[in-house]
Amino acid sequence: MEAHFYNVDINWKSGRTGEMTSPELTTAVEIATPPQFPSGVEGIWSPEHLFTAAVASCLMTTFVAIAENSKLEFSDFTIKSSGKLDRTDGKFLMTEVILEPTVVITHEEDRAKAERVLQKSEANCLISNSVNSKITMVPNIIIGQ
Repeated sequence: MEAHFYNVDINWKSGRTGEMTSPELTTAVEIATPPQFPSGVEGIWSPEHLFTAAVASCLMTTFVAIAENSKLEFSDFTIKSSGKLDRTDGKFLMTEVILEPTVVITHEEDRAKAERVLQKSEANCLISNSVNSKITMVPNIIIGQ
């Protein structure tokens, strides 16, 4: 497979806010310094949120692809995630991302397959494999409709 490029443009607006766009996408996203920092802004996506979202959304897209290829039937997939920002050796780092995926399957006999698909998804997530942060997954598989 040849290399792919994903283009993102950032335009500063004012203060600690900017706008993120891509020539490949139609939606702009407002971004800002998080409120935990001086002059940070509440209620706007921060780089720290986007980092955490990149890891979580990669797990979701990887799961969906592997589930499809594995013929795993599921009716829902949600994920809660939390990115930990900490100071290490005098630098701020995203040191850990905790992922809490929930997969809803219809049949109890698919539980082991769902667990395998989740584990394989975690191991093959290209974003998780590209960062130095510790990635912790706490899966939840439930039977539902």
